[in-house]
Amino acid sequence: MQTLEALTRDAQALANGEIVLSAPETEVARQMQICNACRYCEGFCAVFPAMTRRLEFGKADIHFLANLCHNCGACLHACQYAPPHEFAVNVPQAMAQVRGQTYADYAWPPALGQLYQRQGLTLSLALVAALTLFLVLGAVLQGGGLGALWGADLGGNFYHLFPHNLLVGLFAPVFLFVVLALGMGVRRFWKNIKPVTSGVDVSAPATAEAADAVLRLKYLDGGHGDGCHNEDDAYTLSRRRFHHFTFYGFLLCFAATSVATLYHYLFDQPAPYELPSLPKLLGVAGGMSLLVGTVGLWYLSLRRHPLHGDAAQKPMDRGFIALLFLTSASGLALWLGRGTPALALLLCLHLGAVMALFATLPYGKFAHGIFRTASLLRYAVEKRQPNPIGLSAD
Repeated sequence: MQTLEALTRDAQALANGEIVLSAPETEVARQMQICNACRYCEGFCAVFPAMTRRLEFGKADIHFLANLCHNCGACLHACQYAPPHEFAVNVPQAMAQVRGQTYADYAWPPALGQLYQRQGLTLSLALVAALTLFLVLGAVLQGGGLGALWGADLGGNFYHLFPHNLLVGLFAPVFLFVVLALGMGVRRFWKNIKPVTSGVDVSAPATAEAADAVLRLKYLDGGHGDGCHNEDDAYTLSRRRFHHFTFYGFLLCFAATSVATLYHYLFDQPAPYELPSLPKLLGVAGGMSLLVGTVGLWYLSLRRHPLHGDAAQKPMDRGFIALLFLTSASGLALWLGRGTPALALLLCLHLGAVMALFATLPYGKFAHGIFRTASLLRYAVEKRQPNPIGLSAD
């Protein structure tokens, strides 16, 4: 909720040159002024009720609204001012361009924010190949020559090739850095958007509402439950469903790794695990779900309407999808091929894919889930406050 004092302060800062809007931010502010006068889409998603609580749109407001947008496309297909109208209102595309900017603006360390512009399919695949080659060379050089890669007698246990402590030493620092980098980035984002939207603390009901919106992907329903748009004007729930497969597949795979860690350290039960053990059940279910979700999202990405989203970010999007797919596919292949001569090669491929995924998490498409969650929480807090005088209720 923006007070009169906040509006005056932001206006003065803009006049003094202390706050300079980028071209994408200026475009979002322009379109929001038009939408605020029209309000046809007010019931579509969280963006438009949040918009109606503002008379002007400062930098923090724009960042908040951009990350609140789920790019479902419903408002674009319903808008009477969409291209080719001279107003050229395209909220999904304008918001997507600002979202890409916010990822870089709030990156930690700041100097690495430019990596968002360099993420792409080619780089992702090249990173997997390079890390896989590194692991292959490591396996060859530690003894056994090429025989360590094909037909080696590992007894179905990949720790015979790469010891547990070695893998922990490789992955633990990367994982901790990912958590730190994303945590510091979203902390800065939250700090910037909180004073502008409201100074009220987070409550339990607001947290529960935001969590529900995240877990159900509520705002991928097009605002009416029939779904959003993809390549045409037809409603579809396919994007929501494939996002669910991907999201919950990733969570299940993470849960499998976490449970396996507990088995190893608390119960002295090291891998490998067999069905129906809990780590294996979670891992297989997560891998299959992730496989289905990423294939579906890739298909939809190829067919997406050209006016949806930011074309410049498609390489980053597809690179992330490819890494998730390779991680799940190689993990399932490793499980199915554990008793074959290809075990060592499959292990190197899987570990290379996982390492590439984790190395790019803080500076790739994964960030959108973190920033969007923060924006949904901010929205849930804000909507519980009195509406500014003179503006309509949600």
